[in-house]
Amino acid sequence: MAKKKQSNQNVQNDEAITLKDQLNGDVLAKLKAAKQSLVADEQAKEEERQAKLAFERKQREKNMSFEELLDKYGDKGSKF
Repeated sequence: MAKKKQSNQNVQNDEAITLKDQLNGDVLAKLKAAKQSLVADEQAKEEERQAKLAFERKQREKNMSFEELLDKYGDKGSKF
């Protein structure tokens, strides 16, 4: 019966070892660098998407006809 308890303790100790403990420091550093690179790429793509949307919005407003501008802004402008 003592052998069964001892084997159960070994299994519990093996389960307590995490993936971080098993990985080599170099591998962990490479994974962290890859994660930072992916996050930076994602941020750059999001900024590019926002800039593209802003540019398209400006182009649409720039190309509006007088009637569309009047409908959008109406009598809100100052009168000289």
